[in-house]
Amino acid sequence: MFSGGKQVLNSILGWGKLQSNMVEDIIEAIEDAGFEAEIIPDSAVSQPKSQKTLSAQFRIGGMTCANCVNSVEGILKKLPGVKGAVVALATSLGEVEYVPSAISKDEIVQAIEDAGFEAAFLQSSEQDKILLGLIGLHTERDVEVLHDILKKMDGLRQFDVNTVLSEVEIVFDPEAVGLRSIVDKIEMGSNGWLKAHVQNPYTRGASNDAQEASKMLNLLRSSLFLSIPVFFIRMVCPSIPFLSTLLSMHCGPFLMGDLLKWILVSIVQFVVGKRFYVAAYRALRHGSTNMDVLVVLGTTASYVYSVCALLYGAFTGFRPPVYFETSAMIITFVLFGKYLEVLAKGKTSDAIKKLVELVPSTALLVLKDKEGKHVGEREIDALLVQPGDVLKVLPGSKVPADGVVVWGTSHVNESMITGESAPVPKEVSSVVIGGTINLHGILHIQATKVGSGTVLSQIISLVETAQMSKAPIQKFADYVASIFVPIVITLSIVTFSVWFLCGWLGAYPNSWVAENSNCFVFSLMFAISVVVIACPCALGLATPTAVMVATGIGANHGVLVKGGDALERAQNVNYVVFDKTGTLTQGKAVVTTAKVFSGMDLGDFLTLVASAEASSEHPLAKAVLDYAFHFHFFGKLPSSKDGIEQRKDEVLSQWLLEAEDFSAVPGKGVQCSINGKHVLVGNRTLITENGVTIPPEAESFLVDLESNAKTGILVAYDGDFVGLMGITDPLKREAAVVVEGLKKLGVHPVMLTGDNWRTAQAVAKEVGIEDVRAEVMPAGKADVVRSLQKDGSIVAMVGDGINDSPALAAADVGMAIGGGTDIAIEAADYVLVRNNLEDVITAIDLSRKTFSRIRWNYFFAMAYNVVAIPVAAGALFPFTGLQMPPWLAGACMAFSSVSVVCSSLLLRRYRKPRLTTVLQITVE
Repeated sequence: MFSGGKQVLNSILGWGKLQSNMVEDIIEAIEDAGFEAEIIPDSAVSQPKSQKTLSAQFRIGGMTCANCVNSVEGILKKLPGVKGAVVALATSLGEVEYVPSAISKDEIVQAIEDAGFEAAFLQSSEQDKILLGLIGLHTERDVEVLHDILKKMDGLRQFDVNTVLSEVEIVFDPEAVGLRSIVDKIEMGSNGWLKAHVQNPYTRGASNDAQEASKMLNLLRSSLFLSIPVFFIRMVCPSIPFLSTLLSMHCGPFLMGDLLKWILVSIVQFVVGKRFYVAAYRALRHGSTNMDVLVVLGTTASYVYSVCALLYGAFTGFRPPVYFETSAMIITFVLFGKYLEVLAKGKTSDAIKKLVELVPSTALLVLKDKEGKHVGEREIDALLVQPGDVLKVLPGSKVPADGVVVWGTSHVNESMITGESAPVPKEVSSVVIGGTINLHGILHIQATKVGSGTVLSQIISLVETAQMSKAPIQKFADYVASIFVPIVITLSIVTFSVWFLCGWLGAYPNSWVAENSNCFVFSLMFAISVVVIACPCALGLATPTAVMVATGIGANHGVLVKGGDALERAQNVNYVVFDKTGTLTQGKAVVTTAKVFSGMDLGDFLTLVASAEASSEHPLAKAVLDYAFHFHFFGKLPSSKDGIEQRKDEVLSQWLLEAEDFSAVPGKGVQCSINGKHVLVGNRTLITENGVTIPPEAESFLVDLESNAKTGILVAYDGDFVGLMGITDPLKREAAVVVEGLKKLGVHPVMLTGDNWRTAQAVAKEVGIEDVRAEVMPAGKADVVRSLQKDGSIVAMVGDGINDSPALAAADVGMAIGGGTDIAIEAADYVLVRNNLEDVITAIDLSRKTFSRIRWNYFFAMAYNVVAIPVAAGALFPFTGLQMPPWLAGACMAFSSVSVVCSSLLLRRYRKPRLTTVLQITVE
């Protein structure tokens, strides 16, 4: 052992010496070239090992304004192991990206709760972890049974049972055991006593919303029950002789009425209002301020003064006025406003709730034997569907997962996903989308995508991401919120000081002050009104509530917005750049003509071209293959669709010639060798660059094709020009109207294509676009976008293909057609689900309407504070005698935030522009 180790050590040292000599030689060579060189220590260049990060979603309760959001975000970002955090006020959700090896989700929850807010974990991006709810888990014996079942199960890495919530968190190996198997084994192992089900995070979120509303309603009822008698004693009883006499009776040194008010208001102040004290304390402990601080300051000042005045009167006989009803009514009105706010904020997330409700709760699993024969059916939880499962979809029921029809024919209503109202026919091999409704026949579908991979789940995820994001305009509210409360408290102190000093110096008549009062109480009421009437919540809710409603409305219309920043940029779009193929056109290229300019037979010509194009993935290549195939085999194949496809696959390998050394030339065409001879198939540039001469008659024919908006495909064989084909891609029916509508909106349309100038100009003329950029290579599309941005213009790019993704990413607003590639959709800011150009106008129009509403929200919020605070401070009192009681100030504050949320909810009345009215839109 030792001698072997010595040999290894010597070899390592020998290699080290060799390395040292090599390094010295390298340094000497660099210095001989006239440059300086030095060795950088390994520690300076070594890269830390990448750590696995997870994204988790948490429900956060108790946030009232933008300052609360900033506090929670700041605390989360300071936690070790947290890479990033985004918190949304309108949804009460937080997205945290963290390293699980450095910090756990429970520690994140604890940190949020320590900051003074309620927190609960909802879901994680971890694929091999699942949270199961359990029915029947009551006793220690049940827990032992569950432990025994899980320990014996293969593929489980670890599990954690929560007996309080009747949940079990399981980490498992998806390759070794399926989720449905885990649920089934728990039920079978307990003889049916324990039943497990997957916890749906959206259901839990809805449950939390309902609990929050219920909790707020109970607090409001308690506050009303106690505050109404206090208000009645102060305002009504003095006018009723019997009650007035009864309340004027002495109970020790106190009057009966004052003692009753003290007892009732103390309960309101410290029991019902406990949540305000707790939230204010935790906010101040972390160096921040929020609305709770203002409520606590105003109500406590009123309460403490009233107690002091009551005790002073009890021991001196001189009874100054008490204002117990002020603090009670303020708390009641604030709770009422909070309750309305919770209800209104719930309405803003209706879009996600409706999307979640599209998913059926159960699915019919078709059971098959080893030979694949149908032996029965079983109803299972839709969340337990696995890829490869065959599911039975009855007429009138919802499709449980994305999949492919393997048996049956029917029509499916896909309007809830795509916005298309017409039912879509489905037959064998047709793709179906989870959440859509089967209308007529019975279908058997094979699940291909389940869980987070389905179209519906991705739409929900996009909408959630958009609602979590912050629009840049939100920075204004965040800044104002950070300084709002200190400014208000300063104004309150100034208000008290000015009124008190003026009264003490006799600057205003004594008649302004009530007979049984003094200038101190008179000044205090103004100061309390200032503190209570100021509302930072309205500013904090102005943007997120409008963005929430807008993204939901967009999803209902087939326009998915990825974030508030994209929504904000789209309102100022100056240019909309359209890719031609698949965007302005239908993306269904068709060969319209084929002409040979040599002695080659037309059939041989088509076989040659099809053989060359067979390895290409370009849409035009498919059109060439289909045309050549039908030329040779039309009428010679089975009539059924399945028969044609099966026979076509068999024939292609026998019919096509073998192509060698195939290569695609971006933006030009393809080249290969067939029968040992060089073949070129592509545009004019590819042909001429390879030294092939195009005959005059072919050039003339090509010009005619291009002038009629057709693309010419030229073919050369063994250095000689052979022939050409004309391909057309029909324009989308709405293209011309959408282009005209954009002009009316003040947006400049641009067409971008790799096609030749004649074809591009012919297509552009047909749709009404004057600005054309043709013969642009895929890599050059992003450069065109950047050139338009040079003068500060906001550019939107609309595309569908992989070659459009760089331009989509470079544009200020990228819009991917929903039928396009995943890469294009990933690079875009908007996804147009319906593959309809009308939605480009919808996206811009919705953005403009949304930010118009946000500006109104900010105007209302700012105007309210600018007007209300001076009125509460008594600015109008010397001229009008108008004094705002603190309880009325509390009512105004409560309704200000509700009014902003209701203003945002008006966006739910949004109606997308119709084609018939688009052309009547004019620039303001």
